[in-house]
Amino acid sequence: MRLLTHNMLSSNIKGVTNGFPLRIEAEKVVEKQVDLNIDFLKNMFAKIEWRALVSAARTMGYSELPEEVEPSKLDSEEFLQKFHHALLELHLEEGALVCPETGRRFPVSKGIPNMLLHEDEV
Repeated sequence: MRLLTHNMLSSNIKGVTNGFPLRIEAEKVVEKQVDLNIDFLKNMFAKIEWRALVSAARTMGYSELPEEVEPSKLDSEEFLQKFHHALLELHLEEGALVCPETGRRFPVSKGIPNMLLHEDEV
């Protein structure tokens, strides 16, 4: 699971008001090379919850992203490379996503998060 996906997921358990961002428990992280697409990165930048991305990347062992960032950084090729790597090349292969409010663990297996809810959570 890429951090792009993680940044879009939240816990939808009935009654949960604070289901984002899901905490990552990483057992296996892999890096998969992806071609750099600057236009895609610039378009996605406004849609990304930056602090959640930084926190998730650090949990997965990547600490090259700044705590805060201004849109003007999109003119820096160095920044775009780091953003690209965190967003698209880091993959949570095995582990879990944890609801920040309830502690409910959603397993991630072979890079696929299982976000299915139990009957009593719907």
